Amino acid sequence: MTSDDVQCTPEERAVLDLIDPDELVALTCTLVNTAGENPGGSEKPTAQALERAAEERGLLASSDVVAPGRPNVDVDLPVGGPVADGPGLLFLGHSDVVPAGPGWTRQPYNAEVEGDRLYGRGATDMKGGLAAVLVAMDALRRSGTELSGPVRLSSTVDEEDLGLGIRHLTARGLGREFRGCIVAEPTDLQTVIACRGDSYLEVEITGVPAHSGRPADGRNAIDAAAALLTLIKQDHEKHIRELDPLLGSPTWNVGKIEGGRATSMVAPSCHVWLDRRLMPGEDPEQILAELHKAVDEAGITGDGISMDIEITMSMPGFRTDRDHGLVSTVHGAVADVGGAASIGGWTAACDGGFIARDHGVPTVVMGPGGLNDQAHQVDESVSVRELTQAARAYTLAALRLLSR
Repeated sequence: MTSDDVQCTPEERAVLDLIDPDELVALTCTLVNTAGENPGGSEKPTAQALERAAEERGLLASSDVVAPGRPNVDVDLPVGGPVADGPGLLFLGHSDVVPAGPGWTRQPYNAEVEGDRLYGRGATDMKGGLAAVLVAMDALRRSGTELSGPVRLSSTVDEEDLGLGIRHLTARGLGREFRGCIVAEPTDLQTVIACRGDSYLEVEITGVPAHSGRPADGRNAIDAAAALLTLIKQDHEKHIRELDPLLGSPTWNVGKIEGGRATSMVAPSCHVWLDRRLMPGEDPEQILAELHKAVDEAGITGDGISMDIEITMSMPGFRTDRDHGLVSTVHGAVADVGGAASIGGWTAACDGGFIARDHGVPTVVMGPGGLNDQAHQVDESVSVRELTQAARAYTLAALRLLSR
């Protein structure tokens, strides 16, 4: 596909002609090869590579250390010259990847291209998206096109675990007004207008140990955990009876459980890890209060059984009106570059919920690669054609949202 196949004005096409697919592939490979596995907190090489790539392209790059060796990075197409000081456009991404794990038939951090596929951990989630945004920003800078506001890429750390980077960014503030936010996570170029959020809850149950020959002398923490999980299952089944057309429903998942000391002993403790997916606007604290109430009403605690429940992570969902100008602009840009343009929702979660909730910025998710078939998968890959389409769609969206 060439820029001649794109549905756009001659002025827009002149900017798109500055996007070099080979350069985009090379930058994606560079970012893939920096790894950045998380948990583990090793995003620094990726952040440094992103800063170098931005500076080589005449963009402004700055880092903001969230934790030792873990910097967020902002890349700006700044105000000045043809760029006015109005509300800008924010692109959002993350520099960490999930661990590669076993089973790969290729080296996960030695990116390679075969046919239309670029292989490597993070190719889809989401080094390809970061590269596409950066190349789009470079095309905008070199074109000298007049824009009504600046363009920024914010790349956060720790998205794949506890969200330290986006929380730090949200607390610091964006520093200016933005007309919209495009999260460059993999959506197969679908424009995602609604996202579920997520929360992690950890439950520590304490009982009374006793010999298994006389279980009535003790209070079994594993039995109490089983009763709790029955409540969780009932709540899950209640929610899935009513489905939101874009997001489905809230869901519970029991991810991990540990308990007991020996087969011949009444279990004095049990620990449970829960995942509760959130609908936009749901408050994890309210969910926690409702869970405590259900436990009390079921009579699970007391008589030697105690239960402590803690929220260890929460990430808000969001929903943007289908008729919003950001949605129509991004969706139209994807269609005009030949992407499989559609509008939908995401049952996953992403950092965009913080931007929408805490800063009131209209938000969508749109990026190259497949969430369900490639992200977090063995032999992860992304389509080179889709990478190029993403960079062109980002460029068109910026031109159209910030036209003067």
